[in-house]
Amino acid sequence: MTSPSADPIRIVVVDDHAVVRIGLKTLLAGQMGFRVVGEAGTVADAVALVGQARPDVVLMDVRLPDGSGVEACRRIKADHPEVRVVMLTSYQDEEAIVGAVMAGASGYLLKQADSDRLTQAIRDAAAGESSLDPRAAGALLNQFRELSARQAEAELAGLTDRERRMLALIAEGYTNRAIGEVLHLSEKTVRNHVSQLLRKLGFQRRSQAAAWAGQRRLELPPA
Repeated sequence: MTSPSADPIRIVVVDDHAVVRIGLKTLLAGQMGFRVVGEAGTVADAVALVGQARPDVVLMDVRLPDGSGVEACRRIKADHPEVRVVMLTSYQDEEAIVGAVMAGASGYLLKQADSDRLTQAIRDAAAGESSLDPRAAGALLNQFRELSARQAEAELAGLTDRERRMLALIAEGYTNRAIGEVLHLSEKTVRNHVSQLLRKLGFQRRSQAAAWAGQRRLELPPA
């Protein structure tokens, strides 16, 4: 628990609904170690207020009338990198979750979260830690998995089918002779193809190519 002698965590509340802001301020005012130093209902007001009030943590709604809370977070972090931003929203929007994390948000909570989770997220943010609602964390993981898959496919797009098969076999630990047996090529031809493949990928050793292919879960294409 926060010590009574410790400096309170200075908080700015940003939400376009006055009733929500009142509720949040009332909740936070009842917590030891918290001090609400301002409130705003728009992106423009939030950015300006942070520069004036210099809070430790901004509790930020994702959807605001003049723009996105994600954009507000990005602008705040650009001007005041020491300020922590916790996103608070009614919507489990995967795009917004990823955007908030990329913008530098320290937390992302759904408004259905209970008061204990909310206050702990603020304390975590003030301490330099991150906090994600479990549902938001799942959505974020799905987004990064899809992004990783698209990136891997783009990186592999420049390879021919034969090169993909060869790379997949290298990742499986096949020797040049074993690759030749699978692809019906001579060992010398395989050695030449492997050398060309390594140069194409920018690697010096086949172990590097094997690790690279393994990270991208490259599977053996059909013959």
